[in-house]
Amino acid sequence: MTRPPKVEPVQIVKQRRDAALRAIAHGVPYIQFLGIQIDRRGDELTAVLPFDDKLIGNPFLPALHGGATAAFLEVTAIIELSWALIWEEMESGRLDPRSLGPEHLPRLPRTIDFTVDYLRTGLPRDAYARARVNRSGRRYASVHVEAWQDNRSRLFAQGTGHFMMPGRTDG
Repeated sequence: MTRPPKVEPVQIVKQRRDAALRAIAHGVPYIQFLGIQIDRRGDELTAVLPFDDKLIGNPFLPALHGGATAAFLEVTAIIELSWALIWEEMESGRLDPRSLGPEHLPRLPRTIDFTVDYLRTGLPRDAYARARVNRSGRRYASVHVEAWQDNRSRLFAQGTGHFMMPGRTDG
């Protein structure tokens, strides 16, 4: 008689996944400087850019700086790509999320190009973004990102990026 495989409690699995995501997001100082936070629900990520006065580009409007908006979109795309790689490796058992930490971070995708469409003024309030991976291969990935503030259907910016993917043995 064979025993069923040991199943870990759901809370432990969630804690490991959250720790892996934190390792990615907190490993990049610029993400911390901007204050970007990542909210995970299952395998879906939402990036949050909490409002801060340092993000204002035009104090007369006031409006979010275009560079902060572009960085927010690009970071969201990179985190989504990295998470997709790590998720795949965690679920297949090739990666133990406990092995990730400040001293051992996965290599992040490198930006080839990134195009931003500024659709309306970014207001002085929290912003949210989600990325969708259009294509991801061994060497190249294409990602689309959408950002909104109060209403998910009223985007204030969107971006499309192409990224060079890190090798599977990198890290």
